[in-house]
Amino acid sequence: MSKTAIIIPARYNSKRLQGKPLIKVCNKPIIQWVWERAVQVKSADMVIIATDNQEIFDTAKTFGAQVEMTSENHKCGSDRIVEVAQKYPDISYIINLQGDEPMINTNCVEEVIRLIKEDDTADISTLLSEIKEDEDLEDPNMVKCVVDKNGYALYFSRSKIPYERNYGIAKFYKHIGIYGYKRESLFKMTQFEQPEIERAESLEQLRALYNGMKIRTSVVEYNSIGIDTLEDLNAFKKLVETK
Repeated sequence: MSKTAIIIPARYNSKRLQGKPLIKVCNKPIIQWVWERAVQVKSADMVIIATDNQEIFDTAKTFGAQVEMTSENHKCGSDRIVEVAQKYPDISYIINLQGDEPMINTNCVEEVIRLIKEDDTADISTLLSEIKEDEDLEDPNMVKCVVDKNGYALYFSRSKIPYERNYGIAKFYKHIGIYGYKRESLFKMTQFEQPEIERAESLEQLRALYNGMKIRTSVVEYNSIGIDTLEDLNAFKKLVETK
């Protein structure tokens, strides 16, 4: 039977925020916040945490998650997800949900699943939202995307794209770090070598574009809180502690 799985890569050694998945907010580790959102997604048949760290593995077990231990040698989250997917041949659609998105909207995950299942030409699906603040355009932690007329991604960058030669014409979109893959597309992408543009920007989706794969996007009204830095963590704490 064809299944859809949400796989959450969670590594301990983050360059900007060490041990991020285990940091507790309101007495709950960040990885648990993400997992609790993921299991609410009705279109997913299973949710798996993929980690290279024993403490994360043990912590995930304490709150009832299905978790798989993976190699420490993976260069990116997609490689970690492939290792897990290889153990489950009945998984046809794979959703890469970042382990640092504790407030991910379940409707957004449903949209990613819908896109990858319904679009026969797409290898990957992902989400965008419109950037409304000028300061966000200059933030390299906020990845931007330009799409074609049919909603397929042309390029992703940490720089402000498109460049405004003529001011006030372009709309700008930020990338929400969640991906849907057809099984064969994920395996294909991770077999390619990392091109220069991926290594320069540290954006693995550029590997897919560089090799001619198609990434279907959808624009949603959602302002994600991805936790990459201490400032992001404090913003998340402030949000949940005031609720």
